[in-house]
Amino acid sequence: MKTLQNKLQPKELMSYFGYGVGQCFSFGLVGSFILYFYTDILGISPIAASMIFLIARVWDAVNDPIIAGYMDTLNSRFGKFRPYMLFTPFLIVLVTIASFYNMDADTSTKVFYAGVTYILWGTLYTISDVPFWSMSSVMTDEPQERAKAATCAMLGVNAGIGATMIFFPKLSAMFAEGRADQGYLPAVIILMLIGLAFMLNGFFNTRERIETASDGQVTLKETFQAVRQNKPLFFILAAFFMNVFFNIVNGMYIFFFTYNMGDASLVSVIGTITLVSAIACLATPMLTKRFRKRDIFIVLCALEVVARVGFYFTGYDNPTTVMIWLSVITAIFMMTNPLISAMIADTVEYSYYRTGKRCAAITFSGQTFTGKLSVAVAGGLTGIILTMIGYVPNAEQSASALSGLFFCVSLLPALGAVIRIFIMSRYTFTEEEHAKVRAKIQRGEFYNAEPELKEVEVQQ
Repeated sequence: MKTLQNKLQPKELMSYFGYGVGQCFSFGLVGSFILYFYTDILGISPIAASMIFLIARVWDAVNDPIIAGYMDTLNSRFGKFRPYMLFTPFLIVLVTIASFYNMDADTSTKVFYAGVTYILWGTLYTISDVPFWSMSSVMTDEPQERAKAATCAMLGVNAGIGATMIFFPKLSAMFAEGRADQGYLPAVIILMLIGLAFMLNGFFNTRERIETASDGQVTLKETFQAVRQNKPLFFILAAFFMNVFFNIVNGMYIFFFTYNMGDASLVSVIGTITLVSAIACLATPMLTKRFRKRDIFIVLCALEVVARVGFYFTGYDNPTTVMIWLSVITAIFMMTNPLISAMIADTVEYSYYRTGKRCAAITFSGQTFTGKLSVAVAGGLTGIILTMIGYVPNAEQSASALSGLFFCVSLLPALGAVIRIFIMSRYTFTEEEHAKVRAKIQRGEFYNAEPELKEVEVQQ
């Protein structure tokens, strides 16, 4: 492995940020609006939608690591990951638009069409998202520069999702008159074409600086061996999966604001909050200079629990108070995501040290798969929860349904934060251990059962 350049320039960081924005127009649309589209526009049941999400994740469990494994075995003159950032944006745009097509057919055909387009979307998203996150490991090998790249990437993700929640309801409302799909399709087309421009700019203005050719030819079997030995990665992914609770909230916002607060347009306010709160991620590189990423993560989770308890006991009678609480909670939560990405990037060296093979794609495929899994599980659970609390589409809701919606939006995610605290309290591959591993790699030393590394593994 040869370091060509470590310093990342602002233009490149902004372009990397932009790719995340464009890609997450798609993720935001599917993550926040697809369940409502399925149930209230396309006309399929919440349970049918939940089954689609479940089947899609079973498929992802098979194809995501295989796709990422092959990415680790291939190189081209344009780099290992950048080529995917050129052609997949076009495919993502097409499949996202197709996913929001309100077809006129019988219920069985609608369910089949929704299932096919959703599963295809998840597959293509993997081919785009894995290279996007893997780029942070080959743009530079300096931990602090990686923290900047991970922060910009996560800012892009949050900005893309937030912008979607702001502009999509407004765009769909502009086209809603006389349309059975409530203006969804034209609004999706406009957003995705803008997203395409952002993604292509990200391709043209980012570079791979870490050469991996000297690692030797990597086989598919070796990529799986590498990820299997990457024990710190599994702790991080377990904590990341707990985003499922926050994703349940994202899926329920449109129901909560429509029925509890009587104003569906407040979803766009949540988008603004998400977009503004993403700025909190800028504090990540400053904090990681002074504190361990693990410790910062635990403190943020504890603060989220406190804020959610306060929100629940305050109630939702006052819209201003609701928005203040949601702003605080969202800002706290947003700051945890760059820490996840930065820690995953660190585990690439751990895996490289243990196996002698640098398999960044399959490492970051864990993040992609876990992210999609948490969204899908959240979507499935949302459908089940809506059924359990007695939600009835397009009707006045019962008192128990309204109480259930508020509980899920306010207090339920606190459970996820508590679980994340427990998981990360057991994570021991800290900055000190990473520095030791990185120094050994630079000296050309690889795993030979050093006592200090064994001690880390025993603790885990």
